[in-house]
Amino acid sequence: MIRPKIPVNPLPTGLVTPLIQPTTAVEPHRGPAPVCGCSQTPVPGESASRALPAVRLTPASLVAAVAGGAGLVLVVGAVLVSMLLAVAIIGASVAVCAVVMRSLLNGQHHG
Repeated sequence: MIRPKIPVNPLPTGLVTPLIQPTTAVEPHRGPAPVCGCSQTPVPGESASRALPAVRLTPASLVAAVAGGAGLVLVVGAVLVSMLLAVAIIGASVAVCAVVMRSLLNGQHHG
């Protein structure tokens, strides 16, 4: 049948290479001392506003986000209500079929 091909190392060397190369020395950061007293210093030329971008919504974009959220809620609600209505209609039709079948079967026994 089908046999897997197992790779064979024809000349094993016995050398093991580590996946992570250890570093021998860590270079300290160069620049001004931090204001907060911690050991980290910012990269020269990078300001605090670039490090943490803020999301700013204008009034127009806020109105658009609220309108989009409300539209999404209305669409999901309409889909759920239509599914509930479909289940109710199927349940009613099955009940009507059961009543008709029972009356037909009872009519055969009496006649």
